[in-house]
Amino acid sequence: MTIQKNTIAQGDCIELLSRIPDKSVDLVFADPPYNLQLGGGLTRPDQSVVDGVDDEWDKFASFDEYDLFTHQWLEQCQRVLKDDGAIWVIGSYHNIFRVGSILQDQGFWIQNDVIWLKTNPMPNFKGTRFQNAHETLIWAGKNRDARVTFNYDALKTFNEDKQMRSDWVIPLCTGGERLKDEAGRKAHPTQKPESLLHRVLLATTNPGDLVLDPFSGTGTTAAAAKRLGRNYIGLEREDSYVRLSRARLKSIEPMDVETLETERSKKSLARVPFGALIDTGWLKPGDRLFSPQRRHQARIRVDGSLTTGSMSGSIHRLGAHVQQAPACNGWTYWHYETEKRDLAPIDLLRRRYRDEMGLN
Repeated sequence: MTIQKNTIAQGDCIELLSRIPDKSVDLVFADPPYNLQLGGGLTRPDQSVVDGVDDEWDKFASFDEYDLFTHQWLEQCQRVLKDDGAIWVIGSYHNIFRVGSILQDQGFWIQNDVIWLKTNPMPNFKGTRFQNAHETLIWAGKNRDARVTFNYDALKTFNEDKQMRSDWVIPLCTGGERLKDEAGRKAHPTQKPESLLHRVLLATTNPGDLVLDPFSGTGTTAAAAKRLGRNYIGLEREDSYVRLSRARLKSIEPMDVETLETERSKKSLARVPFGALIDTGWLKPGDRLFSPQRRHQARIRVDGSLTTGSMSGSIHRLGAHVQQAPACNGWTYWHYETEKRDLAPIDLLRRRYRDEMGLN
């Protein structure tokens, strides 16, 4: 039976993945077992026990067994991804290099690795190694030819108009976000903060996309997806995690459509010829346009070209000429006079045209 979207399905991930149709998923986010190979319990200096990852689902008999398991679930994920789909895998030094090698062997194409820097990492209580303060995420396309989604402009806005870097400083999942079991203990030893998934989904999905998490745990990926207007499928083996994640999802309301709007790449916007602004009457042949400080001015001609008297051309060509520059964005360089005789870039008229013509 095919697994329906917006559900948490319980069972073995390999078997459940086989029930998802080919090329039906936009993005996979995978937080697989790390195979930590812990050698006994860990205590703090005060002899209190550290609640580490010692669950059965993280134990493998050998590296070969872990590699085979990784091959199997990655093969299924590659099958269910759309042609332009992508995958994120998160891990620690215990497993991420093995996973990365297998990803490449299977034909995935790595776009980036991202370092999640934890603002509040667990200390190294034994004092025998560096404090482990980060985890690594690999972002990869289904293959070399995949044109993966990347919302560059939205991320730049998110990062105060600076290009988003590949080192993300985000706290561990703590406080009220941390799910607890019936005894008041943390329900899952490696629950990820929803803010981490928020950034992943903001970066590499669009509203309405289908996001698959083959190791759903307590449902953080599904929770972030639902909140952000994405569809989701979560696969999870452990009964307690399935119950907690289903209850968690019931309390989440998706954001409204207006809130989900993000800054779009200018390359994705409909092209508007300068002559369209003449057709509307907002600008007329004979009107003058000005550089930002009125140092230069040009007159609009009937064919939408500009002239300075000695030189003529498009808004871009003439803008470059008067500045003696190799190129110019005429939409932002040339300004028109408002009714108050202030100057405003003609790009504002282009935006108005797109709005009124429904071209956004």
